[in-house]
Amino acid sequence: MVESVLTRKNYSLKIKITVKSLISAGLIALAVALPQLIHAALGQQGGMQLLPMYLPVLIGGCILGTWWGLGIGVLSPVVSFLITLAFGNPMPIAARLPFMIAELAVFAVVSGLFSQKIAANVWTAFPAVLLAQVAGRAVFMLLAVVFQSVTPFTPATVWSQIQIGLVGVVLQAAAVPFIVMGLKLLLDLDKRGR
Repeated sequence: MVESVLTRKNYSLKIKITVKSLISAGLIALAVALPQLIHAALGQQGGMQLLPMYLPVLIGGCILGTWWGLGIGVLSPVVSFLITLAFGNPMPIAARLPFMIAELAVFAVVSGLFSQKIAANVWTAFPAVLLAQVAGRAVFMLLAVVFQSVTPFTPATVWSQIQIGLVGVVLQAAAVPFIVMGLKLLLDLDKRGR
């Protein structure tokens, strides 16, 4: 979506990369800060229910596309882990980190695959987000099945986390497309003669 706006305005590759880098950095920062705020306000259970790190990753995939979204999906949990580790309470915990990287990478790639379609028809953000969520959670479960003998995450544990996180999944399935619609409206303001 952002790419189509930058291309329409005939920006150079350097400007496109700069803009996408700044947006990505902002979304990664939001993916680090939002869980901290949710955990401070609602505790660990609130974070498990609302899945706050997923929101910026889904937005990133929808507006920046597959590759930039993938960078946001991979870097968000890593940056969060490193920053919070420095304060003695890593989030996500080390055992969850590889699973979260894989899950968020899938969220970003799947939603990013729809980015051009979202630029043409913003309502496409709804199926993009839903498919990304289902695929990401399925990958989390698959990894738990494959690696259950070497990690604390069994399929039963993951299923429990998936059920707890349904509130966040539903909220984000509704909120992310509307956020993307709002961003598209802002990006398209100049196109309508402003």
